[in-house]
This record gives sequence, C-alpha cells and structure tokens, in this order.
Amino acid sequence: MADLKKMDIAQLEKEVADKREALRVFRFGGAGSRSRNVREGRTTRREIARLLTEINSRKVAK
Repeated sequence: MADLKKMDIAQLEKEVADKREALRVFRFGGAGSRSRNVREGRTTRREIARLLTEINSRKVAK
C-alpha cells in the first residue's frame, strides 16, 4: 500500500491494465488444468480493487 502512495495516476492506471491482463490470462490460459493456484485470481482482483480505490480517492481529493 505504501508503494501506491508513491505512484502517480498514470502509473496506477498502467498497473491496473497490467493486472487486468494478468487476470484474463489466468482465467483463460489454464482452462482445463487443475494444477494452478486458485488463490491467484482472488489476489489479483483484490490488487485491482486497491489500485482503483487509490485512483478514485486521488481524483476526489482534487
């Protein structure tokens, strides 16, 4: 969370795009395999939510 405070809005939005792409690859990449880490999807969604919360709080503060 401390790293998010140091980033500017453009970097945060780029990070959101990267995380969304990682989530898409996670969902569709190993569709038939059972040996994947199922928590990875949950943690990625939570990281996206944290980034979006930080972006929105900065936009409201301005």
